Amino acid sequence: MLVSKRVKRLLQLVPGKQRFGVYRFLPFFFLLGGAMEWFMINVRIGKETFYDVYRRKRSERQYEARMEKSD
Repeated sequence: MLVSKRVKRLLQLVPGKQRFGVYRFLPFFFLLGGAMEWFMINVRIGKETFYDVYRRKRSERQYEARMEKSD
């Protein structure tokens, strides 16, 4: 109960409740999304970023599709 009251109080501190309603939280989600995107592009875990893995997997799938098509 105590945590719930703290969360409610924190949410009440965000301005624009009457004008924007729940949409007043959208800028926070945009910032969070941008931060996640930056993290996935720039932060290396081991030797690879998220997009390195994505590009490699995509090219592997394309190669496999070409090999199946040529058979």
